[in-house]
Amino acid sequence: MKRITKPRRLLPYRASLAGTLLAAREAVMMPLRPILREAGLTDPQWRVLRVLQDGVDMDPSSIARAALLHAPSVTRILKELVDRGLVGRKIDSADGRRSNLILRPAGRKLVEQTAARSWVVVDQMSATFGERRLARLRAELAAFVITMAEPGTTPAPVPHKTRAAPSSTEGSYGPWSSE
Repeated sequence: MKRITKPRRLLPYRASLAGTLLAAREAVMMPLRPILREAGLTDPQWRVLRVLQDGVDMDPSSIARAALLHAPSVTRILKELVDRGLVGRKIDSADGRRSNLILRPAGRKLVEQTAARSWVVVDQMSATFGERRLARLRAELAAFVITMAEPGTTPAPVPHKTRAAPSSTEGSYGPWSSE
């Protein structure tokens, strides 16, 4: 017997899952953008620098996946960051035809200075929303990403093991660490 289902109505966009997630991202990034602009960075450039800050030499495709950016955009961003002396290239030891990218000292310094300035904003978010709620939100979103990954694929890296929001001395850059 065929089951008849009622047609469902679309939620208003801002109430949809996609709309809510984008609004949450904007709520996080809006107060941080002035800090990035003062550092001379765009949101995508910051994401690339943050991925490289994690300390692993990476090829451009891996950077694109980890930073959740399209590969052609990463190619352009890397050229700009290399030209500014923030990122360097080194030959892949396993395959001399490929190059990996590394964060140069000037890039590391810029990330550290920018992150230090952002702590006021991150601490305010944590105080406003609640440290534990923020940790639970991050955990749920990380679980969602893993659950929704297509079978046989590896989802983009998610933040470190979720725990209470880190203190400013811990080396993580708060709830926007994957931004």
